[in-house]
Amino acid sequence: MSRVSNHPPSDATLRRLERASGSLATQAVARMDDDLPWFRAMPADQRSWVTLVAQAGIASLVEWCRSPGRPPRLTGEVFGAAPRELVRAVALKQTVDLIKVTVEVMEERVTSVAEPGDEETLRLAVLQFSREVAFATAHVYASFAESRGAWDARLEALVVDALVRGERSDELSGRAAALGWAAGTPALVVVGATPTAVDDPHGAVRRAARSLNCDVLVGVHADQLVVVLGGTGDLEAAAERVADECGQGPVVTGPVVDGLGRAAVSAAAALAGLRAAGAWPEAPRPVTADALLAERALAGDPLARTALHEQVAAPLRSAGGGVLETVRAVLSTGGNLEASARAIFVHPNTVRYRLRRAAELTGLSATDPRGSWTLQVALALAALDRDRSLWH
Repeated sequence: MSRVSNHPPSDATLRRLERASGSLATQAVARMDDDLPWFRAMPADQRSWVTLVAQAGIASLVEWCRSPGRPPRLTGEVFGAAPRELVRAVALKQTVDLIKVTVEVMEERVTSVAEPGDEETLRLAVLQFSREVAFATAHVYASFAESRGAWDARLEALVVDALVRGERSDELSGRAAALGWAAGTPALVVVGATPTAVDDPHGAVRRAARSLNCDVLVGVHADQLVVVLGGTGDLEAAAERVADECGQGPVVTGPVVDGLGRAAVSAAAALAGLRAAGAWPEAPRPVTADALLAERALAGDPLARTALHEQVAAPLRSAGGGVLETVRAVLSTGGNLEASARAIFVHPNTVRYRLRRAAELTGLSATDPRGSWTLQVALALAALDRDRSLWH
């Protein structure tokens, strides 16, 4: 920067400033302790780092005054005196407060440090140098934020990629915790197409999720946008909001699971649902992976086939009381209850009662188009599995 004065402090003043640097730094830290409550609460090692930075700053001021034409290398000379962890421990606004206190102490001690007649020159040098330090501080924090952002992006991609691959590990929770993910909270996975008209889909998804107070991880795999939502809020509502940020086509949500360690289960269901969603063109957006169990099973998803057996076929077979027979009759007559009653020789009210019982067991209605479709697929697959077991 250009110097306001052509007369730097004298060598005698600079020698006195060098000798006083330790005392000035100690006085500055004592003032910080008095004026800044957050500084008093810092661990002893971090407070000692601040003292080192203050001493290095005063030494750099002396060197700068001796070579007025050379821009000060503040990043290395001043901030290099402390570990990088200091940037993590002290926020930018707090660092500005530390610089302000140090400059105030130095200004107050100008008269006692400077040679007679050199006071204003030294005071001007302190002010000019403090501005340089302020710029250097901004550079340090910007560089840290940039490198931290790149590291966070890589770590986030690793976590999402591990979930897509089906990895289930406690390490995932640890990695996510480094990204600010709350431990032990429910999670679900949302998948859809990556938007092509958005420059920063990651940012748009994060803003959408955080507007509903949800933790979020985002990854792009080929043309698929994979979003992990977590927290104690309404994850289904957050999934609907995030779906608006996905590209054209279906958006599928996996089931809610009890923690990030099991999010691979939600991811597997959501991805399988996305592959099968084309078989249901009228599906809502987003659609749950469980609503696509029939399509997923037909597409070869073994998890969906098992779920249909456990949640639909097996409960109906175990219900007794003609429940399975009645469901088959209703499916075969296209939902006509009177015709179904005649086919199995019972009263229509008996058919209604048994259908209510079937709905309680499976969550599916045989008279609803989607329910009847899922029931037909589940019973057909169960029959095929039974026939296959007889052959073996």
